Amino acid sequence: MAPPAKPPGPPAKLDEFVPHPVKEQLPGIDFCLASPPPWAEAIVLGFQHYLVMLGTTVLIPTILVPQMGGGAEEKARVIQTLLFVAGINTLLQAYFGTRLPAVIGGSFTYLLPTISIILSRRFVYIIDPYERFVQTMRAIQGALIAASSFQIIVGFLGIWRIVMRFLSPLAAVPFVTLAALGLFYIGFPNLARCVEVGLPALVLLIFFSQYVPHAIGRRRAIFDRFAVLITVAIVWAYAYILTVAGAYKHRPPQTQFSCRADRSGLFRASKWIKVPYPFQWGGPTFDAGDVFAMMAASFASLIESTGTLIAVSRFASATPIPPAIFSRGIGWQGIGILLDGMFGTANGSAASVENAGLLGLTRVGSRRVIQIAACFMLFFSILGKFGAILASIPLPIVAALYCVLFAYAASAGLGFLQFCNLNSLRTKFILGFSLFMGLSVPEYFKEYEILAGYGPVHTRSRAFNDVVNVIFSSPATVAAIIAYFLDFTLLRGEASTRRDRGWHWWEKFRSYRTDPRSEEFYSLPYNLNKFFPSL
Repeated sequence: MAPPAKPPGPPAKLDEFVPHPVKEQLPGIDFCLASPPPWAEAIVLGFQHYLVMLGTTVLIPTILVPQMGGGAEEKARVIQTLLFVAGINTLLQAYFGTRLPAVIGGSFTYLLPTISIILSRRFVYIIDPYERFVQTMRAIQGALIAASSFQIIVGFLGIWRIVMRFLSPLAAVPFVTLAALGLFYIGFPNLARCVEVGLPALVLLIFFSQYVPHAIGRRRAIFDRFAVLITVAIVWAYAYILTVAGAYKHRPPQTQFSCRADRSGLFRASKWIKVPYPFQWGGPTFDAGDVFAMMAASFASLIESTGTLIAVSRFASATPIPPAIFSRGIGWQGIGILLDGMFGTANGSAASVENAGLLGLTRVGSRRVIQIAACFMLFFSILGKFGAILASIPLPIVAALYCVLFAYAASAGLGFLQFCNLNSLRTKFILGFSLFMGLSVPEYFKEYEILAGYGPVHTRSRAFNDVVNVIFSSPATVAAIIAYFLDFTLLRGEASTRRDRGWHWWEKFRSYRTDPRSEEFYSLPYNLNKFFPSL
């Protein structure tokens, strides 16, 4: 005899079985691209963006200048110059480029060709350290000036517009995700150089930004938007107390440099007022090998900046970026690299990943905030002593911030999977293979160079070696090339493939004026669109 049937339970709610709807613009953003917060709040948020980008601005010259032969004074001048040009480039991008709230600052992608120039044989025999620094700087300037032509041509001639027209949401995931995940070596490894300072910073930032706002209810915006400032203030004071108390008095020099709050040497080396100017180190020198290596870095930074700008548009709650806007922005980024070479920053420019993550942390994607941040860059780069105080924040504190901000930027790329069919084996292969190879290939190149002293490609041509090593040492570049190629060539039924890759969601944004929101977000000020009809 069959058991009696169970009485039917309450009917299930309809929304329990309905998946989350696709969102062309990210919800939950308090202030989007075209809606600025109140002025007082915008100024504080702009200062916070300036504080975040200082880490990269200080770290890059700290790596390069000593190898070039420069001392504390030269390092301070390079930091001021890099900060000054970053302010100019950020304003150019915000007013005339993509018009997104993106900070344009120094990029780690240019380290490999720059170090190759520094270690070139023609500078080894210069005995005087300052003379070696100047000659090396002039060679780097020449390489940057020549390499800037790559992005200028690709951008303003509309070549990158053609590339972006065929970019689907599926292929965009590696662009965005590995632009942030590829910088994993800057996060916890630098935090661990002084765990007693870096780890409290990481814990406090997560606590203030994620837990406190949901616990207090009212005035949650203070912790939502200013968690970085609160964390830095508390941990920096804590590090100073440890320094004064003598906690690092008998520790190794490397530990003291990472942990102490008084070992940067920037305040004494900086001038009160110093305005950077073009060719302040002398006329640039040009070498064909240096130029080709720097062009490879320019190509890699082009890929990484593309991924970062896509993340920025997402966190600014803007519509998908039309290809013409991308091309225009890349052209202005090439102008930024030209300015880097003219002023002598010893490094090229790219969109800042950490500032893109800060947009997501603060939920404020306003263009005005980034413009204010650029003004802070210009102000503190000219008043060197004041800028040096803020630039003296211990590196482990900055690395703790990056652990959270890079995570936000990486998650922006994963968000584009909502447009794709994740039940498709084609989608799974392209996504998994590109992400895996994007992390595996650069790791192989880096490990090989550490063990052998040179990259896997080691021919008699230094320029060719640098070009290959630079491109394949960039996780975002490797993953983007693989994903773009596979997505473009693996066509298994045009109609189904088109929907699996999410192409139909972005199709209406391929033309600049198809959706009125695009013109609202990305149109040039002062009615300048008529001067760029091709873009």
